[in-house]
Amino acid sequence: MTLLPELGTEIVIPVCAVIGIVFSLVQWYIVSRVKVTPDSSSSATKNGKNGYSDYLIEEEEGINDQDVVAKCAEIQNAISEGATSFLFTEYQYVGVFMVAFAILIFLFLGSVEGFSTKSQPCTYDKGKLCKPALATAIFSTASFVLGAVTSVISGFLGMKIATYANARTTLEARKGVGKAFIVAFRSGAVMGFLLAANGLLVLYITINLFKIYYGDDWEGLFEAITGYGLGGSSMALFGRVGGGIYTKAADVGADLVGKVERNIPEDDPRNPAVIADNVGDNVGDIAGMGSDLFGSYAEASCAALVVASISSFGLTHDFTAMCYPLLISSMGILVCLITTLFATDFFEIKAVKEIEPALKNQLIISTVLMTVGIAIVTWTCVPSSFTIFNFGVQKVVKNWQLFLCVCVGLWAGLIIGFVTEYYTSNAYSPVQDVADSCRTGAATNVIFGLALGYKSVIIPIFAIAVSIFVSFSFAAMYGVAVAALGMLSTIATGLAIDAYGPISDNAGGIAEMAGMSHRIRERTDALDAAGNTTAAIGKGFAIGSAALVSLALFGAFVSRAAISTVDVLTPKVFIGLIVGAMLPYWFSAMTMKSVGSAALKMVEEVRRQFNTIPGLMEGLAKPDYATCVKISTDASIKEMIPPGALVMLTPLIVGIFFGVETLSGVLAGSLVSGVQIAISASNTGGAWDNAKKYIEAGASEHARTLGPKGSEPHKAAVIGDTIGDPLKDTSGPSLNILIKLMAVESLVFAPFFATHGGLLFKIWG
Repeated sequence: MTLLPELGTEIVIPVCAVIGIVFSLVQWYIVSRVKVTPDSSSSATKNGKNGYSDYLIEEEEGINDQDVVAKCAEIQNAISEGATSFLFTEYQYVGVFMVAFAILIFLFLGSVEGFSTKSQPCTYDKGKLCKPALATAIFSTASFVLGAVTSVISGFLGMKIATYANARTTLEARKGVGKAFIVAFRSGAVMGFLLAANGLLVLYITINLFKIYYGDDWEGLFEAITGYGLGGSSMALFGRVGGGIYTKAADVGADLVGKVERNIPEDDPRNPAVIADNVGDNVGDIAGMGSDLFGSYAEASCAALVVASISSFGLTHDFTAMCYPLLISSMGILVCLITTLFATDFFEIKAVKEIEPALKNQLIISTVLMTVGIAIVTWTCVPSSFTIFNFGVQKVVKNWQLFLCVCVGLWAGLIIGFVTEYYTSNAYSPVQDVADSCRTGAATNVIFGLALGYKSVIIPIFAIAVSIFVSFSFAAMYGVAVAALGMLSTIATGLAIDAYGPISDNAGGIAEMAGMSHRIRERTDALDAAGNTTAAIGKGFAIGSAALVSLALFGAFVSRAAISTVDVLTPKVFIGLIVGAMLPYWFSAMTMKSVGSAALKMVEEVRRQFNTIPGLMEGLAKPDYATCVKISTDASIKEMIPPGALVMLTPLIVGIFFGVETLSGVLAGSLVSGVQIAISASNTGGAWDNAKKYIEAGASEHARTLGPKGSEPHKAAVIGDTIGDPLKDTSGPSLNILIKLMAVESLVFAPFFATHGGLLFKIWG
């Protein structure tokens, strides 16, 4: 028996989720107290300005405070409108897909037993009767729609918070870098906590609702719940790919014409693509990232629950032990809440050099506290000894072994985060070497950047390998699933520091466009440079957890499809393996080419405006921002469909025509090659970006010898950054969704493939 009774579990999980939601609303309220409307009555009194008594830089420099605030508000509205209209357009297309796919799930799973309403023998215990296949079809479809809707709402809320906070961060930068940092970080925390708490709460409510029908049939219940992960990830795929194409089309267009050809700053208001570029940061990095990590979280939970349902927890109906994955996430919310206070309340940032350590400390503090949290959860909620289903046999596991499984995932995440930071931050030699290679032009910059990306894969892969070995040895596939949950247990903190990046980036853009002084721009640049590194850490987390999640889902799929062993030497499996390894390349080719063709249209439009609008370069005329926003929107919506179709249709085609053995090969192949390409693409792009920023900032003697802006090494760095953009923001981050999504889709459709799949081999044989 466990120390925490069933009633305790029923209370603890929703209470933790609600605490997370309340905390995020409190953070949002604090951010909202920064006013973005000029307050005419108070500007006469020196101490009432903006509701604070701090003096502002503008007062020294004699800039009219009212104009600056009004301009910031105007730019913020333009960015918010652009982002909202893009997401609504995207969600209309995605909604059609969602309905079509939901019907497909119902038809495929219902047809396993010919839409029969009779109870059938359980998969793992033939002596007992379980609910009919039709019930699985109906409930899987319902949980798919729930997961998809939760994912869409998570992305949308994140984007809304970010566009709400960017101008506020800019305005606070007038009082000091610490004030601006806190606004950006609090806003990131709003998104992190909302997403973690929403995901947990919806999943928990869904389980309880399904339980009314399923009763003690845990196996059927959690099999139906897997649709939740599929829904979450399929929305994330379109959000990531569509948003990634949008943001990079605008970014590449703005950079190539603005910086390289016209020699104007990155966020110069004369550049027609500048609003589209800022909108892109929100729809790609925030909405896409939010949906992506929500998908990972949902799938890791589903994989753990599916494996637990057929172990001794399911047989003895131990609800508390069954909910162990959800209890870990609940503890994660409380731990992240305490961790966030270290950045916002316990310590104050006074100088630029304190920003990056403050963000890194968030990761360290949350990991250390979470280790204690996992120990408490494991000791109170899991019996001292239990059995886990392991490919046909029950394996005995002790609770301390389960504790180590979760911890190994948690700490592997931290290692991956720090290795990513080492390879992408311009504080260390790898990025400085890349910057140095710009002396001899763009070609050497590209060569050094690619080498750095390939090299950065080594340690993360060893970390993932060790965590897989340890967790699998201790607790089979359940161990791998909870290791993935361990890595994602601090998701609220991870998302907070990740969302902080695009918010700071936007803040810098708004400062430039509103004509604020050079000193404010320096502060927002410092926030942005730290944000670039933390964004790379966030992507490292997402990729590492995706590897563990897809392996856990793969194990659940193999068990569910009743495959006893996956033998690589059989031709059926090997052809799957080699094709699966090719899929990430095919997918990357599609997404990169999409960015290229969208950027081409953008470059032509920006050039056209510079050439045909009289007085644009002199700053006398306003550019046509709306046309650039429209080009990005149209291109990304059109271009996101083929890569999305590739990922969604592959498991269906392979499963139906080639059967479950070949499909298991495809999943293994795509996992193995996808993780490598994803890490190297993200880190190469991040390194090129920060090498460019290193030269632009000119903070060290070495950097000053390469600069200033407009010098030949700087132009070479801009070209490297432009090549890296689609790698780090479109292809790399989307690949982790590819490997998870194919695995969870295969798991959902496993009963159908096992019964009716392999048509070609049936005809052949």
